[in-house]
Amino acid sequence: MTTEVLDFIHYCQVEKGLSKNTIQSYQRDLEHYRKFMQLRQKESWADTERADIVDFLYAQKEAGRSTATLARFLSSVRAFHQFLLREQVVKKDPAELIEIPKGEKKLPTVLSTQEVERLLTAAEGTTAFAKRNQAMLECMYATGLRVTELCELKMSDVHLQMGFIRCVGKGNKERIVPLGKVASEAIETYIHHGRSTLMKNKRHELLFVNHHGNPLSRQGFWKILKATAGKAGIEKALTPHTLRHSFATHLLENGADLRAVQEMLGHADISTTQIYTHVSNHKLKDVYLQAHPRA
Repeated sequence: MTTEVLDFIHYCQVEKGLSKNTIQSYQRDLEHYRKFMQLRQKESWADTERADIVDFLYAQKEAGRSTATLARFLSSVRAFHQFLLREQVVKKDPAELIEIPKGEKKLPTVLSTQEVERLLTAAEGTTAFAKRNQAMLECMYATGLRVTELCELKMSDVHLQMGFIRCVGKGNKERIVPLGKVASEAIETYIHHGRSTLMKNKRHELLFVNHHGNPLSRQGFWKILKATAGKAGIEKALTPHTLRHSFATHLLENGADLRAVQEMLGHADISTTQIYTHVSNHKLKDVYLQAHPRA
């Protein structure tokens, strides 16, 4: 049963060109799934029934998994079984009629423009680390990049004179995102007065590096963000995606076109971008309740 999982992962990498994070997610989910089926003494994937998948999901729920995680598990299992059916490893898809668990849709955490200003100000400093941190945060807020996209930026992807960056997002889809003047200046300062110090004797093209001169990881960026938020006195629970949420929401609040925001975020479906209109409407309601004398 392990062989088929490895074949599916290879298919996702080579033929579908999925992102590294998506592939890692599939690997983790399907490893849980494979072990569960082996405990049930299934000798092959052809022996898997719909009830087995339902029991697997129920076991994950009993283990305290969130609705979002259960939905992701089912999505992974579905994709795997569709692959097995296509490859004629099995004759039926037992996951076909199982509904994805629906959870409560939560509005994303968004920083106010004042909080963003405090965060970016808190990142300022004269050291190479401070210049790097300020450049990263300014870039994230200016472009709405995903944290993986930020960490994978190369020197050749940044075009400071023309004011844009080239980004390769999910599914290896390339997009061009405008880069504001403030972010451009912060990145230029980092390149000339911070990166060379941090690089030491290392040689690679990635833009943002850690104290060893190696590429900065997503976890490394998250630690920097949390530390800077603490310094700025921001008590909201932040993730690297918070700056992306704030980027989109602030654009829409200031009259940006939804399609343009979709393009900059790299969303395949505009319905994904529309959640930010709900955030903006939610804020409008708060303003109305506070300001209208008969609200």
